[in-house]
Amino acid sequence: MATICKNRAMAVPPPLPASPPAHPRPAAPGTGASAEVFRHPERHRVAVFAIDGVIPFELGIPLRIFGSAKGTEDGAPLYEIVTCSIEPGEVRTDADFSVVVPHGVEALAQADTVVVPASHELGPVYTEGVLTEPLQGAFAAIRPGTRVVSICTGSYLLAAAGLLDGRPATTHWTSADHFQRLFPQVRVDPDVLYVDDGDVLTSAGVAAGIDLCLHIVRRDCGTAVANSVSRRTVVPPHREGGQAQYIRRPLPEPQLASTERARAWALDRLDQPLTLRQLAERESMSVRTFTRRFREEVGMSAGRWLTQQRVELARQLLESTDLSVDRVARKAGFGTGASMRQHLQVTLGVSPTAYRRTFQPSGRE
Repeated sequence: MATICKNRAMAVPPPLPASPPAHPRPAAPGTGASAEVFRHPERHRVAVFAIDGVIPFELGIPLRIFGSAKGTEDGAPLYEIVTCSIEPGEVRTDADFSVVVPHGVEALAQADTVVVPASHELGPVYTEGVLTEPLQGAFAAIRPGTRVVSICTGSYLLAAAGLLDGRPATTHWTSADHFQRLFPQVRVDPDVLYVDDGDVLTSAGVAAGIDLCLHIVRRDCGTAVANSVSRRTVVPPHREGGQAQYIRRPLPEPQLASTERARAWALDRLDQPLTLRQLAERESMSVRTFTRRFREEVGMSAGRWLTQQRVELARQLLESTDLSVDRVARKAGFGTGASMRQHLQVTLGVSPTAYRRTFQPSGRE
């Protein structure tokens, strides 16, 4: 089933939970006492783990997206991001240059979130599904309960470390079959842009890492901050469809029209009942042709896409207005508060009231 995102049913966490000051921060294996890597305890701590062969674009995604997240009132940075490797020093990229990384695995031991970008030098991780001894030590340094995120084929490292056992996950679509054969214990979905399974999140190839990091900002800080980041970085706040739209397939016949006009028309009328026949008529297509073309272009059914857009509108209204739950439900096209509660519970794992309480403390039912 192709979706943009899959959330485990769980309560939406409070915005950027600060790490408990009393939480012990273990030293990296074999290094004795560990110096403090992070200097701003009030910020959420992100460690980006780079190994030889790292893809520079993906290495920069967390810094750019998380680094652009600012408080809506004071403009203060909400995340502190550092780059680390197995040990400090030079790390080869897959381009014609290297980067100098200032921190070793002690950063992993102190982080609230660890991000693992893809590398083109995975060695036995890629061929046998096992970590080298240095990588075993690195992943052992990560504290229990730390949120772990992979971008593209960084998912191989998470799977080899056992972090994806029994979980849903995704990776670059060109590697999905190989990944599934190598890690049969992982439930691979090759059609989505990212999978959110609570404390472990995986993205599809390359630019899907931007989508995932924006999703994390939205989950941590709310829609307003995420939208601000998307404007600052000039990327869409919520990309439609999944990887299915990028998999190589025969090109559609040129005379077949796009469904883009129907989608734009629907977005202006989310508060109204919308039928598949109405959408098809906007493109002068039969319902059958429109259904097929929509799935080819967007990677999901029109009904699922409509629900997704309505949930997103409801989130924005719950965060930015004091409208009652029933009025939000009507404006978002759910009809009743009960219907909206059901959809938000399935999609976000929380009720409208709980969501509003998290992102708008002064909100009311």
